[in-house]
This record gives sequence, structure tokens and C-alpha cells, in this order.
Amino acid sequence: MTDAPTTIVFLLFPGITQLDFTAPAQALSRMPGAQLVGAAATLDPIVTDSGFSILPTHDFASAPQADILCVPGGHGVTDALGDAATIDFIARQSENAQWVTSVCTGAFLLGRAGLLAGKRATTHWGYTHLLPLVGATHQAARIVEDGHVVTSGGVTSGLDFALTLIARIKGDAVAQAIQLAIEYDPAPPFAGGHPDRTPQAITDGLKARVYDAAAARMKAALKA
Repeated sequence: MTDAPTTIVFLLFPGITQLDFTAPAQALSRMPGAQLVGAAATLDPIVTDSGFSILPTHDFASAPQADILCVPGGHGVTDALGDAATIDFIARQSENAQWVTSVCTGAFLLGRAGLLAGKRATTHWGYTHLLPLVGATHQAARIVEDGHVVTSGGVTSGLDFALTLIARIKGDAVAQAIQLAIEYDPAPPFAGGHPDRTPQAITDGLKARVYDAAAARMKAALKA
């Protein structure tokens, strides 16, 4: 494998879920030849859902062409769906990107840009029923590859996505070495993290508190 430069452009927007961005960025930054870019509408700090801010490296006008385009998610997606400059940036970058990818609800931004029509895709479990609104068919998987489009589930799946993509580009050994370097050896304290493996009462309670309303807002934004 060569270490030819690979430009990885992450879309940044207000209300981004920080781990959607920082988890895959941490793994991908260690891929030989990786050059990371954080692109936003302006160079102003981007306030994340965790309360701290991230500084973009480029604005949309100055961002280089991506070899890998990655669109994270977050509750800010509902506003970003209505921002023409953001959707245009995704569409323009995707034309020549080798890989077009998303984490969590970033899938809907790909969809608004017309990139999921007729594709199999996934997103956070609280929103998978909305994928047909952007022309996609939900596939029940943590990582879904359909051609050069790769979508992943909610938040922490971004790390799995990044290692999967590194393996595709640089080979399994490189991906395994990076996984070892960051000591990604999951041993969660609870057997859960997805509705399929979580007590129903926990899932129902979280949906009632957060995701029923959040999915309704996403649906309204997608139909606007």
C-alpha cells in the first residue's frame, strides 16, 4: 500500500454531535497519507451538542476537493437541511469524491443532496423509518456500503465506520494497527446500545423523552 495523500473533508455545522465527527476523525487521522479538513459555512467556531466549540480549518469556498467526504449528524441537521449553501457543498464535493459517507443523521444531508436515491442506507435507530423520505431503503446494519456511498448508525458507529473504510483503502492490517493504537477494545458495562439488545422500558422511555419529538422535527424538515 502506498501512502499517497488522501484528503478527508468533514462537514461541520452548528449543533453537530461532536462524537459523530471526532470519533471517525481520530481513526482516519492515523491512516497513512490522511489529510483532514473541517469545512463549514464560515470560519467561526462551530458549537457542538456537547457545549464546546470546534474550529473549522476551511470555509466552503476554500475547502479542497475531498477524496473522502464525511457528513456527521446531530440535532443541528434539521436546520442544515434548509441551508442551501450546505447542501450545495455536499453535492459539489460528492461529484469527484472517491467515497461519500455519513455518520448518524448525517445520512439525511446526503439524502437532501440527492445522494441516497435508490441506495441502501442506515442512520441512528431513532430515525431509520425516515430514510424512504430521501429515497433510501433502510438496511438493518451498523455500517452499510452501497457502491462508494457508506452510511453508519448512531454516534459511536462512526468509529466502526472509519476502521471499515481504512481497511477498504489501506488493507486490514493497517486498520487493525490503528484499532490497536487507539485501544478500541469495546467492553461496555451493559448489554445494550441498540433497541434490539436493550430492555424495552429503557427504549420506550428514551423515545418518549427524546427521539419521538426529534424524529418528528426531522420529518418536518425533510418535507419542507
